[in-house]
Amino acid sequence: MGSIISYKRPDGQTANAYLAKPKDIENAPGIVVIQEWWGLNDQIKAVADKLAVAGYQALVPDLYRGKLALEENEAKHLMSELNFGDAASQDIRGAVQYLKGLGSRKVGITGFCMGGALTVLSSVFVPELDAVVVWYGYPPLNYVDATKIKAPIMGHWASHDDVFAISGVDELEKKLTASSVSFEFFRYDAKHAFANEEADSKNLAYLKHNAKAAELAWARTMEFFKKHL
Repeated sequence: MGSIISYKRPDGQTANAYLAKPKDIENAPGIVVIQEWWGLNDQIKAVADKLAVAGYQALVPDLYRGKLALEENEAKHLMSELNFGDAASQDIRGAVQYLKGLGSRKVGITGFCMGGALTVLSSVFVPELDAVVVWYGYPPLNYVDATKIKAPIMGHWASHDDVFAISGVDELEKKLTASSVSFEFFRYDAKHAFANEEADSKNLAYLKHNAKAAELAWARTMEFFKKHL
């Protein structure tokens, strides 16, 4: 449905991304979609396609520069080599600016797992954002300067998350509250990656798809983006 495009980062370097366009392109809001630690694979492209069907221009930056992970150890390796600050302030900010340049008056962001952590960081580093939806991921909280967050945030968290402990979500909530950030967090009786249809096929005990939780979280996300974008 979409295609690979190139765009400029704020520092002038070029980055690639997958762009899915809606039927009615005129004045369509934009959403930047951030991958899980597996990379720019078919599963995350399908998320962008789904957003395009809903009427958004959806852009997935290729943060791993063409590399993909199929196994857990490959994903860990690729994630450990990623500079999160550079990804948020350059790749992701450039993606938001690119969508605004395409005519999207408002641009949101959503990300899953590692992409959730980057989405939280982007709420700090990307002042052009208009709405933020985080799925079960957050960065080390000392990197989150909540005083810089201007966009409203929605968060979907797994109560039984062995990757991003729910206690960290409580701490993040305190930070956001202290800085008067507009946010709403939802906790689901689910495991990490509950919205990823391919989670069970990875054969990892800490990943589990939960269709019911995913459906509810997606409905809430669509309502949130409709309201703010």
